Amino acid sequence: MRTSAYVKLEHLKVRLQMNQAQLMAQVKKMQAEMNKAQEELAATVVTGSAAGGSVTVDVTCDQTLKRVKIAKDAVDPEDVETLEDLVMVAVNDALRKANEASQKRMASVTGGVRVPGLM
Repeated sequence: MRTSAYVKLEHLKVRLQMNQAQLMAQVKKMQAEMNKAQEELAATVVTGSAAGGSVTVDVTCDQTLKRVKIAKDAVDPEDVETLEDLVMVAVNDALRKANEASQKRMASVTGGVRVPGLM
């Protein structure tokens, strides 16, 4: 004969198993959404610039450098350091924009919860 406590315990076990299954389904769904978001970010290109567009840099949101464009008027053989600085500013601008876009997109997947190592 089973006691009511035993029956309650068995009922709780069944509910826990159902909750675990639901949780696993949610985790799989979130993983799929995260993979899709990462693919979208890898295809999203942002542009950074310096000196009013004299130097522009295209970077994907997974931080792959795609293009560097330098206007002829930005090139002075006697002042290479300024050009180097402009390229650095443009790259940093593009990387900042890529990071912002990545954080925004991944927050839409995680509901705003910061997941360590993800962003």
